[in-house]
Amino acid sequence: MSIDPPVTARRGAPVVQGAPPADLDPGHRRAARRRSTALLTVGLVLLAVNLRPGVVAVAPLLDTMRADTGMSTGMAGLLTTLPLLCFGLLAPLAPRLGRRFGVNPVLLLMMALLAVGTVLRLLHPTSMLLVGTLLVGAAIAVANVLLPGVIKQEFRSRVALMSGVYSMSLFIGAALAAGLTLPIRNTLHLGWRPTLAVWGLLAVLALLVWLPQLRHRAAKESPGTSRSRGGDVNDELVRGLWTHPVAWFVAFYFAAQALVFYSAAAWLPTILTGTGMSSGAAGWMLSFSSLTAIVGALVTPMVANRWLHPGVLVLLSAVLTMIAFAGLLVMPDADTYLWMALMGVGQGAGLSLSVMFIVLRAPDARHAAQLSSMAQCSGYVLAAVGPFALGALHDSTSGWGLPLAVLIALGVPTIACGLSSARNRYASREVTVA
Repeated sequence: MSIDPPVTARRGAPVVQGAPPADLDPGHRRAARRRSTALLTVGLVLLAVNLRPGVVAVAPLLDTMRADTGMSTGMAGLLTTLPLLCFGLLAPLAPRLGRRFGVNPVLLLMMALLAVGTVLRLLHPTSMLLVGTLLVGAAIAVANVLLPGVIKQEFRSRVALMSGVYSMSLFIGAALAAGLTLPIRNTLHLGWRPTLAVWGLLAVLALLVWLPQLRHRAAKESPGTSRSRGGDVNDELVRGLWTHPVAWFVAFYFAAQALVFYSAAAWLPTILTGTGMSSGAAGWMLSFSSLTAIVGALVTPMVANRWLHPGVLVLLSAVLTMIAFAGLLVMPDADTYLWMALMGVGQGAGLSLSVMFIVLRAPDARHAAQLSSMAQCSGYVLAAVGPFALGALHDSTSGWGLPLAVLIALGVPTIACGLSSARNRYASREVTVA
């Protein structure tokens, strides 16, 4: 990847691109470094917040969209599945783009592409709705893969904390989209198309905040030379990862939690409305679950290794999620807030751990980007199947009992893969943990 070479930093400080000039006095250098770190952190948070609203905002509006356009159930399912397929199928492309053009410019371009895709969904032909959704999915897919590598490169001394901040930001974006989409539509008296387009403003904001990072690209190496010199090495690295057992454990853990999360998110409002809950209340429950996930996503990496072994946290996150699904199965119309809180904390912890494992099991940023690509390629392709599979189970049994039982059962392989990922070792045949 075309990320700047490491900059030696004082102990405990993150390594940040664009170090202040050497002719500054120490006080000014520290102030400049703090400003650079703060700007990078805010930019990373805004990028991460943008990686869910373009997808999540569709669910609360889906019934209105179907009534307005006359789209079939299959077409509606495609709108929610297409981004997940993009996340998986385009993930291998992201590291190549990062090496060819540089990570920072590519991330900037992805925010622009995300905004364009959101605007295209304003156009009336249904085909443009699909094209816009495809662009939104492609932009998020590439950014999904590259951001863990940025964390590995720029925050090497704070990997766990920044993994938590990144995961927390993902859930903040999901919670905002789930909880504010309908209020925005109702308050501003917008149609569903302008309501979806509103979320493009968030991408524009992230683009503007990330723009200063462009000047921090490596001055000694052009994008073209980076690719020509590193191509063979990276091809060998990719082949090594796809045959390394640690990489597969990390990938399967990411896939398992993604499958459960997106399957539940797709059908949770429908499950709750089936118990007599209003659509607005069901949408709020989905948002509430995302809000509680913020707690799990931020706290989990902070206590990992410091107070609890990551393997214990893997077990706790999976068990909490399984209890939540069991509660929805046995008592769906009682203690709903409790089930949503348990589900949110469990899923937030699971996502945070999966991102943390991608970063920690990679010896450097180059490995982190490739491992992120591998995990997300397999994970999101599998996650795209989940909503369809649960819907088919519901149709064949005329109820949500069996689909919820399947979600509970998925906790077992999730725990197994998570425990293997929690062992302190690298997904590399070249580098071992000291």
